[in-house]
Amino acid sequence: MAKPEEPVNDDDVVAVPLRHPWRWISGIAAVLLLLNFIYSVVSAKSIQHDIVSKYLFDVRILEGALVTVLVTVVCMSIGTVLATLLAIMKLSVNPLLRWLATGYIEFFRGTPLLLQIVFWGYLGIIFPELFLGIPFTDIVFFSGETSDIIPAIVAGVIALSLNEAAYSAEIVRAGILAVDHGQTEAAKSLGMSSKYTMRRIVLPQAMRVIIPPMGNEFIGMLKNTSLLQVIAVAELYTQASTISSANLAQIELLIVSGFWYLLMTTVLGFPQRALEKKYGRGFEAVGGRPAPRTFKVGKR
Repeated sequence: MAKPEEPVNDDDVVAVPLRHPWRWISGIAAVLLLLNFIYSVVSAKSIQHDIVSKYLFDVRILEGALVTVLVTVVCMSIGTVLATLLAIMKLSVNPLLRWLATGYIEFFRGTPLLLQIVFWGYLGIIFPELFLGIPFTDIVFFSGETSDIIPAIVAGVIALSLNEAAYSAEIVRAGILAVDHGQTEAAKSLGMSSKYTMRRIVLPQAMRVIIPPMGNEFIGMLKNTSLLQVIAVAELYTQASTISSANLAQIELLIVSGFWYLLMTTVLGFPQRALEKKYGRGFEAVGGRPAPRTFKVGKR
């Protein structure tokens, strides 16, 4: 049976979806600009595209990309562990631990990363030999030349890891502070220790705040590995520079290395989004929901 129509009054409110033509116009303009840039690069006669295609999957380039990924993963793993320790130290009630953590963070954030890489890369000039033993005695358990103990790639990993720890410590500290203090108080009331509370209660909740900026740090670390060229680590940019110095095709090899950097950073974005989704359960992510519709309200 058909439902009777409701009577229409003059005071009834009508909601009509608003049109946003400038959103579409600006989006189309952005796409056209991007396509124009890509076309200008592809059609540029000064770029030797045969060299680009020749070295795009060259063995040396692939080996350099692999070294870049491995160094990035190792440095971020070490840096994250150190950053967590530094963040906990800076939040400690012990003033000595707070001062030590603050001094470390300020030192490594206050000096250029390139300077730190050069320092560790040429550590052998300052200390030709390294010793392991009991201080202020003649007892030595191990000794050796610095260049053998700390080769270029190890020096690069040390420099990048220590620098990353200083920056990530503030991210971890912000994540810990974002967790409601009542969570800690409730855990203490149940008899949980401070270490157990931090490991099982606070840090899992802090991950929702920590992961997005740490994802940016991961991508930044991947690109910062190009600075290891100054100490002759055979990462992606070093390999591309070595090839370009032989064939004088600097622009073409820059395009090759840029392609691989872009590909690697894009791939790294997928696990970041997966982790954000995992630790963001129960919280609505602004970037993951569609834009709300707007309406124009009026009378009939």
